[in-house]
Amino acid sequence: MSEETIPGRKSFFSLFNICAGIIVVIGLYITYLRFTGGLGAVTNLSDYNPWGIWIGFDLLVGVALAAGGFVTSAAVYIFGMKRYHSAVRPAILTGFLGYAIVVLALNYDVGRPWRLPYPFIIQQGTTSVLFEVAACVALYLTVLFIEFSSAPLEWLGLKRARDIVIKLTMVLTILGVILSTMHQSSLGALFLIAPSKLHPLWYSPFLPVYFFITSIIAGLSMVIFESTLSYRFFKHKMDEIHMQEKNDITLGFGKAASFVLAGYFIIKIFGLSSSNNWHYLKTDYGIWYLVELLGFVALPSFLYAIGVRVKSLNLIKWTSVLAILGIILNRFNVCLIAFNWHLPSSERYFPHWMEIGISVFIVTVGLIAFRFIVTRMPILYEHPDYKDAH
Repeated sequence: MSEETIPGRKSFFSLFNICAGIIVVIGLYITYLRFTGGLGAVTNLSDYNPWGIWIGFDLLVGVALAAGGFVTSAAVYIFGMKRYHSAVRPAILTGFLGYAIVVLALNYDVGRPWRLPYPFIIQQGTTSVLFEVAACVALYLTVLFIEFSSAPLEWLGLKRARDIVIKLTMVLTILGVILSTMHQSSLGALFLIAPSKLHPLWYSPFLPVYFFITSIIAGLSMVIFESTLSYRFFKHKMDEIHMQEKNDITLGFGKAASFVLAGYFIIKIFGLSSSNNWHYLKTDYGIWYLVELLGFVALPSFLYAIGVRVKSLNLIKWTSVLAILGIILNRFNVCLIAFNWHLPSSERYFPHWMEIGISVFIVTVGLIAFRFIVTRMPILYEHPDYKDAH
């Protein structure tokens, strides 16, 4: 698809460009403060609260929402659901950018970011869960880059290199599923070492299972959400195949998300029973726990099911937003709200505005990159030279 197919060029001074430009300028200024003044200059982190919103949102939420890549690839290439093929490249791109901004965010959170490679090349911490998470994220980011590279290779006309990447599709998909399963669950396992800090309603020996299942929910919901936004803003870049398959993707992924949410709800009830923590439901934290469980797990499962049954695409799309908010809430509860729950309010963590500013800045950089790639590379359409060759 050539640039001539774009119906009219928009002004450079669009609302998106202006807002993104302002956010980037502010973000760069805060970045300067962070790397010249240290963490204390821009955060409210402390010895009691060493992990803040940069870990809770940028890492835990970011990794979960980037799971659409391995979920979609597995569905298409391993389980043979070829009717969802048009969702693969957008999902891979979203996953690649998601993991890339996670790594970028880590450079802000780590006191000495230049020492991030140390566990791999100087002092291997192979018995640490965090080392396993770091290793899997680094390897999976590499896998996503190779999977994504077929699009820029087509764009650049490098046919031989592109054909090599395509031949590796099945191997890369299997590696992606294995690595994702390992680090998505291990992120939950990180909190198993803090039973006295995490509220009993959220602390559970099943935390690794919870984190893995919710990553699948996030991946399915993000594919629906991303396809909705892509159709809204990049419809002119979509070819006939993508236009025809978008409704099937919404219905199919909505149905899958409903089943996974229902299974997650049952497992959560089982975990609550096995820990015998029913009495905590009478507390303020118990009410908040029920808000998460009923309002952001049971409700979206029901709404997804209704939407699929009556084929209401709008209901499914709005439910994807609710499900994504539920994943964000869950990660915030585990990492921030229900963590250090016994501390007095004066010692509890609340993010500095600059921490929030950096998170917004990083997300904006991801959106700019996504927009740049989608408007130039064959993500939402098949390259004319490779019709039916993917």
